[in-house]
Amino acid sequence: MSAIPQRRIGRDGPLTGVLSLGSWHTYDRMDFREAVTMLRTAVDAGITLFDVAVYGFPSSAPVFTDVLFSAMVRAAGLRREDYLLSAKLWLEGYPAQSLRDQLENALFRAGTEHADLVVLGDLRREDTDLHQLVLDLDGLRRAGLIRQWGVNNWSATTIRALHEFAEAEHVPGPAIAQLKYSVARRSIADGEPFAKVFGEFGVTLQSSDIFEGGVLLGKNSGARQVGRDPGDIRQRIADSAEDLRKLAGDLGTTPAQLCLAFTLTHPANTTTLFGATSTEQLRDNLGAVDLVERVGAKQLRELVEPFWADRGVVDPEGP
Repeated sequence: MSAIPQRRIGRDGPLTGVLSLGSWHTYDRMDFREAVTMLRTAVDAGITLFDVAVYGFPSSAPVFTDVLFSAMVRAAGLRREDYLLSAKLWLEGYPAQSLRDQLENALFRAGTEHADLVVLGDLRREDTDLHQLVLDLDGLRRAGLIRQWGVNNWSATTIRALHEFAEAEHVPGPAIAQLKYSVARRSIADGEPFAKVFGEFGVTLQSSDIFEGGVLLGKNSGARQVGRDPGDIRQRIADSAEDLRKLAGDLGTTPAQLCLAFTLTHPANTTTLFGATSTEQLRDNLGAVDLVERVGAKQLRELVEPFWADRGVVDPEGP
């Protein structure tokens, strides 16, 4: 199995595979030995970035995928330099709860001393001091706790403000924008506001939620937790799953490979984040790289055009 292509995080960050592996409700649904095998297979294939977030909130059931990841790394015989770790930082309690306290808890659970990347969760408050936030994040960098940082589903205007504060302080700004991006949700990442973000600031894209929690693949009947639904289009996405399956069949591929391959055609995409719960599923998803080569980026984008569900519904500016 040949290694997948590598792309750089941000303007001057490390190289990482064009595919990356998430942990939201995955490892805690797997046999542990199978999870270790999958992790080792991923690294051997060139997947080096692993999103290992703390998703436990007071009102929700405990989640332990990040804790399991630390055990998987040991069992797979991986060295810290063999992989890049991406953690989440949440701003609901900020600044009363310091980013450092939150990060140190996340690192303790993941069994490591630093995160190569931290991604800030959704920005829900208009009074967040973005200037101080940039300084606090740089404090984590100077302390050796993080290497780079990015944001999850923030608006293009807010990312521009972060970049300007960072530039004024002569510190690194956001390196990556994690955005919902799929054959169904294209308006934001493909829109003009983010074209400027990617082009002017050296921010790169991490595509996420590419299967719509399995809805695009016809594999979620409602039992599994799914992220937010901007534009209230999820039912429309669910209704398109059968036609997507037929198109994949016509191309001699799987719906999952087709969805993954589409995201790889975005010129700013560093890496596409997905979840897998078996080594077989992981190996199948790796085939997305070959699909882009076989069909061609332009042709792929044209073929999936009918599945663009948020066109004219979601503001390209972002949340």
